Amino acid sequence: MRVLISSKELQARIDELAAAITADYQGTRPVLICVLKGAVFFIADLTRRLPFDLEIEFMAVSSYGHSSESSGVVRILKDLDTDIEGRHVLIVEDIIDSGLTLQYLTKTLKARNPASLEVVTLLSKPSRRKADLECRYTGFEIPNEFVVGYGLDHAENYRNLPYLGVVDERE
Repeated sequence: MRVLISSKELQARIDELAAAITADYQGTRPVLICVLKGAVFFIADLTRRLPFDLEIEFMAVSSYGHSSESSGVVRILKDLDTDIEGRHVLIVEDIIDSGLTLQYLTKTLKARNPASLEVVTLLSKPSRRKADLECRYTGFEIPNEFVVGYGLDHAENYRNLPYLGVVDERE
């Protein structure tokens, strides 16, 4: 396994993202929606750095199954427990790859009439983008490699690594 982004680099960038989000959301009590399972580590570290009241919600969507390639078919496995109408909403993603899952998710959530809807992602792979979408806050742009660690997995393995790594295809 090759380390792509160290734990120290991750935490420093999350500090920067939290500062930008604080400047934009101070006083609004936003709903942060964690996209399960991959964004759990990210939202936990991010929200501990936000010095204002907020609400955390969870959604589970699937387009991968146990593959490393998106199927293109998005299913909501767990929906929100909270009504987001009139609320400021921030979707917290682990990675934007093709963007198809996030495009579906943002379209679904916009139909629920939030006051605002923005996206924060830890990782973005612009070279893989198939959907036209906006992401207000991006941690790192990365090359087209399959990354694991810090919540990201391959067939449910590697999520607990404190850094982001690239798995050698021969492993």
